[in-house]
Amino acid sequence: MTVRPIKKDDWGVVIDFLPRGRSGMQRSEPVAQVIGERYFSLLEVITRENADLKTEDRVYIGDDKRTDVKYIRKRIGYSELTAAAKGELGDVIEKMIGKNQTTFLNFFNRSGPVTTRLHQLELLPGIGKKHLWAIISERKKKPFESFDDIKKRVPLLPNPEKLIVRRILYELEDKDKYRIFVPRWEKKGR
Repeated sequence: MTVRPIKKDDWGVVIDFLPRGRSGMQRSEPVAQVIGERYFSLLEVITRENADLKTEDRVYIGDDKRTDVKYIRKRIGYSELTAAAKGELGDVIEKMIGKNQTTFLNFFNRSGPVTTRLHQLELLPGIGKKHLWAIISERKKKPFESFDDIKKRVPLLPNPEKLIVRRILYELEDKDKYRIFVPRWEKKGR
């Protein structure tokens, strides 16, 4: 049996902060729901008493000394997010994509087939065969340099950032067996 290393985020973005904790907690402590910047891990963290976090604050969640986060309580699924966190998630992901555009441009420039009948680009909502071949044709001429470059060179393509956001949300909600951006994580006891 091959053991895959756990992919951990070092930094996360707050999508909800509950200064008095969640209902059902044994102890009332400040809690934040956070999404990891690299692997899009959804986490519930216990914050330090003096931490006054707001939505979209960037917090260190790595293994070294943390200033705002006392400890990571647990990894959570999409269904465990608060309504406020779900409401913020799309906007936060879009900003994360904008800050790390190179990674997502590389996806458009280098993606390949998943199966003999399915290409990774087709996993993005809104991309069918016509857009797929237009993207492949344009990237053969010259790699895409920005999302605006993609929009200019591929006619009638929906907004590439929004396509990626929707795909990441699909993966967080576990709506598809294929993964592009969000690694699967094993639940304890499996």
